[in-house]
Amino acid sequence: MVPVSDDLLPIGRFARLCRLSVKQLRHYDDLGLLVPAWTDPASGYRYYRPGQARDALLIGLLRSMDVPLPTVARVLPGGGGGDGDGAGDALKEARDRIEADVARRQRGLRLLDRVVAEGLPQAEVSIVREPARRVFTAREPATPLTIPDATGACVGRLLHRMSPDGLLIGLFPLDMDEEFDVRVVVQADDGDDVLPGGSFASAVHVGPYEEIPLTVHGVLAWFGDYGHVPAGPVREVYLNDPATTPPEHLETRVQIRVEDAQ
Repeated sequence: MVPVSDDLLPIGRFARLCRLSVKQLRHYDDLGLLVPAWTDPASGYRYYRPGQARDALLIGLLRSMDVPLPTVARVLPGGGGGDGDGAGDALKEARDRIEADVARRQRGLRLLDRVVAEGLPQAEVSIVREPARRVFTAREPATPLTIPDATGACVGRLLHRMSPDGLLIGLFPLDMDEEFDVRVVVQADDGDDVLPGGSFASAVHVGPYEEIPLTVHGVLAWFGDYGHVPAGPVREVYLNDPATTPPEHLETRVQIRVEDAQ
C-alpha cells in the first residue's frame, strides 16, 4: 500500500495539471490506460504522482486529434507499442484512418454541393433486359466507409482478366450493414462464374464515381413511384476508362433488378 504523501496529487489537482477532467481520469483508470499511483481503499479516492502527468498529457493530446483509445494504449510506454517503431506504426494507422474519414467527409460535401445546386436527383430510368454473362469475380470485405478502397482492390485483381470488349461491373448490396462484401466482375467467355440476367431498371450516371449514389437514389425513387420491387445487388457498369476519361465525363450505367418484372 502506498500512503498519501507530499509526492502524491489528489485527482482534482492532477486533473487541472493535465488539463483533463476528473471524469476522464476515472474512465482512463477503468480502462487500465492511466492507473493512479494509489487509491484509498476506504474512500476509493485516487492519487497520482507528478511524473504521471506526461502520460496524461499525451493521452489528452492524442484524443484531441481523434486518435482512438486502443491506439493511445499502444503508444503509451508499456502499452505494447510505446517504444521504437511500434508507436510510430500505431500513430500511422490512426493517421490513415483519420485521412480516410476526411476524404469521406469531403466526398459527402461534394455530393451535398451538387444537391444544393441541382436539387434532388431525377434519374431517367428505363427497363432493360440483360442476358446472363460469364464472368470472373473478385470479392472484398468492406464497410460503408471503405467501399472505394474495396472496389479498387477488386479491380486490381481483375486487371489481367480484362479485354477491350469485356464489361467491368461493380456489385453492391441494397442494404448496407456495418460489414458486407463488395464484388466486381469482368465479362469473359472463359469466365468461371455466371452473372444472372433479368429485367433491370437502368439509368446512366455521368460524372465522378463518388457521385454515383445520387443516381442510385434516383433509380430507387423510380421503384417507389411505379410500385416495383427492387432486388439487389446494385450494379454499376463502368463504360469508360478512368485512366483516360476526365471524372466529369465518366459514364456508369446503374442497374437494379426489377423483382416483379415479367
